[in-house]
Amino acid sequence: MESFAFAPAYELPVWPFTPPPELGRTEIVRHPIVIVGAGPSGLTLACDLAQRGVRAVLLDEDDTVGVRGASSRGICYAQKSLEIFERLGICERIAAKGITWSLGRTFSGEQEVYSFNLQAESVSRQPPFINLQQFYIEWFLVERILELGLTDVRWKSRVTRIEPLSDGVRIDIETPAGRYTIEADRLIDATGANSPIRTQLGIDAHASRSTDRWCISDVRFRKPLPTERWTWVDAPFNEGRGVWQHLMADGVWRIDYQMPEDCDTAHISRPEVAGARLREQLGPGVEFEFVWIGPYGYRDHLLDSFRHGRVFFIGDAAHVVSPFGARGGNSGIQDAANLGWKLALVVQGQANDELLDSYDAERQRAAKENLKVTSRSARFLAPRSPAEHTLRRAVVALAARHPFARALVNTGRMSVANDYPPAPQLPEGARTVQNLPLRWADGRETTLMQLLAEGTQCLGLWLAPTRAAAAAAMDATAALPLRLLAIGGDSGLPALRADETLVRHLGLRDAGSFVLVRPDAYRAATLPQATPDAIATALRTALALDHHAP
Repeated sequence: MESFAFAPAYELPVWPFTPPPELGRTEIVRHPIVIVGAGPSGLTLACDLAQRGVRAVLLDEDDTVGVRGASSRGICYAQKSLEIFERLGICERIAAKGITWSLGRTFSGEQEVYSFNLQAESVSRQPPFINLQQFYIEWFLVERILELGLTDVRWKSRVTRIEPLSDGVRIDIETPAGRYTIEADRLIDATGANSPIRTQLGIDAHASRSTDRWCISDVRFRKPLPTERWTWVDAPFNEGRGVWQHLMADGVWRIDYQMPEDCDTAHISRPEVAGARLREQLGPGVEFEFVWIGPYGYRDHLLDSFRHGRVFFIGDAAHVVSPFGARGGNSGIQDAANLGWKLALVVQGQANDELLDSYDAERQRAAKENLKVTSRSARFLAPRSPAEHTLRRAVVALAARHPFARALVNTGRMSVANDYPPAPQLPEGARTVQNLPLRWADGRETTLMQLLAEGTQCLGLWLAPTRAAAAAAMDATAALPLRLLAIGGDSGLPALRADETLVRHLGLRDAGSFVLVRPDAYRAATLPQATPDAIATALRTALALDHHAP
């Protein structure tokens, strides 16, 4: 029997435990914001707040990132997440280390039935996707957080109990140096799918578990394969079951094999069994070494509300979806970006607590949509009845010859930024604005994310306003977190060049039209003919403010 080699385990960074100042004190110290969990969503939120000048305490029971020695977990980071990372200052590192891709191909047997290019409709500076092992994302975020210097990162700190208070949360913490208690004005639970905080509070996650089974093989080949996402609906080398194939950093390929539902998970993960699957796929002459092998099933859950008093749930603590389309980790990162600017404005006294309710209204709806989309993908990949099998065979057969059927081949609808429905703060609903490359009137280059990285404020993008209207709008919004910019014209405002792509993407038409962009790069309002009072009203609406100062 052939034997298979394993690559050396990854050496992950380890950060020291530092005894917190509260140890040994009798009085309880209160902090404005405490984040529990240093995974992608918790780290993104801590970094987002620090970028905005807001201090937070970050608690994690480990002292490293990822899974020790393994390259499993999330790998696909979508454009919206990459744009967030650009604003936070780590996207260049991610792009340099990861694998950029936009092309995907889907096969049935030996025949290609469908392909796509996600770059076709993009105007962003960031690509549609970058593949990178999750621990690198976490690593880069930790280093950026430490560089910013405003987050008290406390490793080896396990939350053992929380007590909701009328004006905050009391938190009991266990460390190698002893136990202590702190309080927080607001606590954010980013502890993941098995959240002990959610369990302690008795919150029903409405969980369900699939019987579908998969096995990951992370593999490094001596001869590289094409840098594309390849998916087989019914791979002949995997007994007619599904296969995904992705390249990650360090020349490592993630290959997911769908397994029989009644499989022995220990058996399918043995190197000789996983190696035989690879040989069946690639033939006897391909040289490779394993980096990691592991089985997985998947489940989903969704909280009814992502806010419970002064406790907020983000990422997998709030919602879990099946992995098809990379909508899990990306959604958690976008949760953090949605909540971060709202917390910052409230803590800094520029908005009221009511604004924080919109986090739940927007992100719970987004999670519900992601759950619906991924559940449909799961049913396509693992049909539950003879009728569903028949339907899938018909769709795959038609897709090879007819374009209309290709949209029905559902091996995972790739993660996109969710639209938000109309709401009190969003009368028109909201849609993301991509990170367009921009130029100032004098020719200097910038991007939307660079503009949004400066403080916590909305952007008012105004197509060729008059000087009088611009001056009056500056007066009307002087006490509000707004940065007014002109697009073209001679208004006296800082001006961007009137690029056709920019104007079309923003939905601007005539001179005087206006778009309000939130700090998370969502379009909050469009005014066909803006007046100073209309701009101030739109901004107050977006920030859940009444007509008095917060």
